[in-house]
Parts: sequence; C-alpha cells; structure tokens
Amino acid sequence: GAIKPPLCAAMLYAKKILSATVALLAIDTSVSFGCPPPERLSRLLKATESGEAPIILMPCCYDGITARLVAQSGFNATFMTGFGVSGANGYPDTQLVSFNEMVLAASKVAEGLSSAALENVKFGEPDYTGQSPVAIPCIADGDTGYGNAINVKRTVFGYARTGMAGMMIEDQVAPKRCGHVAGKAVIPFDEAVQRVKAACDARDEYEAEAGCDMTFLEAPQTIEQMKEYCQRVTGPKLANMLEYGNTPILPPSELQEMGYTIAAYPLTLLSASIKTMQESLQLIKEGKPTLDKILPFAETKDVVGFTKYAKEEDRYKC
Repeated sequence: GAIKPPLCAAMLYAKKILSATVALLAIDTSVSFGCPPPERLSRLLKATESGEAPIILMPCCYDGITARLVAQSGFNATFMTGFGVSGANGYPDTQLVSFNEMVLAASKVAEGLSSAALENVKFGEPDYTGQSPVAIPCIADGDTGYGNAINVKRTVFGYARTGMAGMMIEDQVAPKRCGHVAGKAVIPFDEAVQRVKAACDARDEYEAEAGCDMTFLEAPQTIEQMKEYCQRVTGPKLANMLEYGNTPILPPSELQEMGYTIAAYPLTLLSASIKTMQESLQLIKEGKPTLDKILPFAETKDVVGFTKYAKEEDRYKC
C-alpha cells in the first residue's frame, strides 16, 4: 500500500531503485566521431567519483535547439528530459508521448549536439582528450521502458542507435508521471529488478546480476532524505534539481560533498523559455516592443547554425 511518511517513502524508493540510470557503456552503435558518447560519459563519471573532477552539472534538453544551447554553453553532459519532450509536444509528463516519439526526439537532440561539436572544434582537430571532436554525452529518459522487460531492451537499443550515452529507467507503474506530482505508484520489487536486468542485458548481452551504473532517487523532500540516500546507496548518484519542486535546491559543491555525482536541472530551460514566451506574447498583445526579451537577429542566426552553414556553403561554391 501507499506509505505516507516522507522518510519511509524515501527508504522504500531507495530500496526499490525508483529511477535507475543504465549507461550504455558497451553499446557503440552510434554514428559518431572520436570518443563514443557512452565512453565519454563513463570517463566523466569515473573522474567525478574518484575526486579528480567536480560534480557534473547537467542542464536538461528536449530538442535540437536546447541541445545546441547546452553544448554551446560549455557543459560536459546533458539529459533528454521526458517532461520537456512531452511539454514541447503539448502534453503533460504522464507518458502520453510514445516510445517512437521519444526516439525521434533523441535523434534531434543527438543531431543538435553533433552539429554544435563540429562548430566548436575544427573538424579533425583533437579535443582536450586527444580525440577527434565529439558531441557531449546525453542520457535519455526511458520512462518505464514502454512495456515489459522485452520492451525495455528495445528501448535501450533504440536510444543507442540514436547516439545516446545512457538511459534512465524507472520502477513506476505505467503510465508513469513526473515524480514531483501526485498519483505516483511503483511496481513490485522483483518486477523492478527484472526491468533493470533487461536494460543491463541489452547493454551487455551477457548473463550477470542485475545492476545499474547509476541510481536516481526521485523527489526526496528533505536534505536528511538526500543524505540518507547517499549514505545507503553506493555508486554514482544523480540529484534532480527541479526548481519549485519537492526536492531542496542545493549548491553543486554541497551536493558533491553529500555524495552526488551529477546535478541535473530538468526543467530550467523549458520553464525559462515558457516564461519568456508568455511575457513576449503579453507585450505583443499590448502593442509594446519585445526587444528586451529577445536576442539580436545575428545572435539567433548563430545559435541555430546559420554561421556554420554559411561557411560550409562558401566551401562548396563552384
């Protein structure tokens, strides 16, 4: 049954791995260049876990333009948020968006990241790792896997083909919903384990004990719950910094000290864009100028790729 006390709920979710991120470290099927995204993600996680690098700040994207913006801003990783993809399609995050729609969104995100990488580094020129230019790794939101354990495997392979570096799988009952809203329920523990095992089998394709590469406790309500999770669960851990949600928003340094490896910001870009669009629409309705809400046209062209396009066009002129 439902467990009402927050602390008990947090313990239950931690035990059942409410959201387990399964990195596709062994799947290199992406059309990429240089270091494959799964390997790049693995290096980032290991560097942070060992203390060699600071906590990974991970703004979340949901389409090609937001992916480009994250990459152009100098972040080392991103996450394709299901809430964002749903919202951009005009739906709430209640699994109304299908698996195929999510894979299509992942393809757009991957293309945005790849184009940004090509623009940031001259093609063929090594990056700081000594490799050819690469897109920053992106973890995809796998929701519940869109069915049973076999569907979970198909979801892993589908995201791997798009060039995603990892996938998050949840133990919510389908149709799932955003972890910060009412109405959530989780599946039985054994079924949850099989979901994670199927994802790991798809990653590795060999028989092994079920185990994910990173865990994600959804919507802890207090700092004490966050600390207990970090103390009780080993391995890389993701903190979900959803502004105005149920979880306390903490500085990255405090999260790392607590034991988190990644700090994700799932709705910052979507929410900020909605706010600005609403304000701009109101100004238009009132017949007022919108210049203080928008970028100069030259900057907008550059962000969406016109600068790179013009250079490429000149390169192939007869």
